[in-house]
Amino acid sequence: MLSKRSALIRKVLTPNTFRIGMSLYPPFLFAGVRVEHVAPDWTAVRVRHRVSWWNGNHNGAAFGGTLSAMTDPFFGLLALRQLGSGYVVWNTSASIQFRNAGRGSVTATMRLTTAETAAIRDATADGGKSLTTHSTEIIASDGSVVAVAEQQLYVRARPSRYRSGTAE
Repeated sequence: MLSKRSALIRKVLTPNTFRIGMSLYPPFLFAGVRVEHVAPDWTAVRVRHRVSWWNGNHNGAAFGGTLSAMTDPFFGLLALRQLGSGYVVWNTSASIQFRNAGRGSVTATMRLTTAETAAIRDATADGGKSLTTHSTEIIASDGSVVAVAEQQLYVRARPSRYRSGTAE
C-alpha cells in the first residue's frame, strides 16, 4: 500500500504543485510566507516573507517565530524528495540566531546539494543513521543578514519491506 501511495504522491507532487501547496498551507498563508521557487531537481527552495502591520512584532519587524517557521520544513522535504520514499527523514533540532531586525521583505534559500544527499545515502547504506546539520541565512531586501537558521536532519533507510523505491 505504501508503494502505491508513494508512487501517486511522486507523480502528482511536482516542484510547482509543491510550491503552490506550501504557499497555501495555513501557517504560511496567514503569516505572509510564500514559497517562490522550488528547483526542478529538489536541491533548493526559496521562500519570502513580507512583513506588514498585521504580521510583524511590536517593533514592526518580522516575528521571530515566523522567521523560524519559514525555514522549518524544507531541508527535510528536500532530502525526502531526493532520497525517495525508502527513507525516514526527521528534523531533530533547529535553532535560529537573530542578527538584525527584518523589515519589509525577507528571503531564505534552503539548499541541499546532490553531493550532500549522496553522502546521506552512503551513510545509511548499511542500515545506520545519518545526522547532518544544514543552515541558511535569512536576508533582508537591503542584503543584510536578518537571521541564521540551522537544522539537524536524522535520516535512516526504511526496512526493505517498506521500501517502494528511490528517487526518480
